[in-house]
Amino acid sequence: MARLKERYRDEIVRVMMQEQGYKNLMQVPRLDKIVLNIGLGEAIQNQRALEAATNDLSLISGQRPVITRAKWSIASFKLRAGMAIGLMVTLRGERMYEFFDRLVNAALPRVRDFQGLPAKAFDGRGNYTLGISEQIIFPEIDYDKVDKIRGLQVSIITTARTDEEARRLLELMGVPFSRQ
Repeated sequence: MARLKERYRDEIVRVMMQEQGYKNLMQVPRLDKIVLNIGLGEAIQNQRALEAATNDLSLISGQRPVITRAKWSIASFKLRAGMAIGLMVTLRGERMYEFFDRLVNAALPRVRDFQGLPAKAFDGRGNYTLGISEQIIFPEIDYDKVDKIRGLQVSIITTARTDEEARRLLELMGVPFSRQ
C-alpha cells in the first residue's frame, strides 16, 4: 500500500473529522483522481515531439498516456479536426497516491526558487490545478535524453465540496502552499 494512502487512512481522516466536525468517515474528503496533461501544439509539424512527450509522460506517471485530438479545424494554426495535439493520463488508486507522493516530496522541492504553490488555483468545487513548466523536475526523467523542455498541467480532483475543505486536505497531505 502506498505510504501516503496509509497516512491518509491513519492520521488525516482523524484530523479532518475533528476539525470539520464530520460524523461519518465517508464525509471526509479524499483524492479522487489526478489528471496529467501536456499540450503539444508543435506536434502539428513534428511527429517526433509526440513520441518524446509520450515517453516522458509514461515515465512520470507509470502508465501509457492517451492522445488528445483536435475537435475543430483552425486554419490560422494549420490545424485540422482529428490531429493529435496533446497527451493525457488519468491516475487513480495506488498509482495516484504514489505519483502524488513523488510530486510533493521529490519533484516540487527541485523547482528553482520554489516559494510554495499558489493557494488560489482552486476551481470553486474543491479541485486544484497546477502548472509545471519543466518535466525535468521529476527524478524519473534523464536530463541527457530530453529533446525539449515541456510543461504539463497536474489537476488534483478531490471529493471535497468546498475549496477550504480541499485546501486543508492537501495541506495535511503535504502540499506546500505559499504564505501569501
